[in-house]
Amino acid sequence: MIRRSFILLAACVGSTTQLSALDPWMDDAALKSAFADKTIQGNYASGKTFTETYRADGSIDYRENAVKYVGHWSLQGGTFCTIYHAEPTGGCYQVRQVSANCYEFYFVARTEEQAANEGPGRPAWTARAAVSDRDPTCNEKPSV
Repeated sequence: MIRRSFILLAACVGSTTQLSALDPWMDDAALKSAFADKTIQGNYASGKTFTETYRADGSIDYRENAVKYVGHWSLQGGTFCTIYHAEPTGGCYQVRQVSANCYEFYFVARTEEQAANEGPGRPAWTARAAVSDRDPTCNEKPSV
């Protein structure tokens, strides 16, 4: 009986590990650890480059050539939201860490309310970026 219980427990633990390994999205704790009080530099699919700073107090600064936006960032149930004051181009993203210092951002909702209340929509690849205080480990092309 004890042996059967152990085998059943091992099977449950193994299946839980497999499920988490199959889920590519970072959770709130991983997102906060990766981005709070950090600056990232990245590229969009179009090839445009950007820099964005996520301060520990929740404020953000976004720069893309001469374009500059300020706003705030938040975590909404596994989505990373970047909302800009007086600029509708922000949104909420599921994020996947693809290597030691390389992250891919997938648009899922336009607002924090949509992300929190409706859940994430179908992910659409948006950008790839690396934290600027470490060597980037991104390949030249996105994985999708």
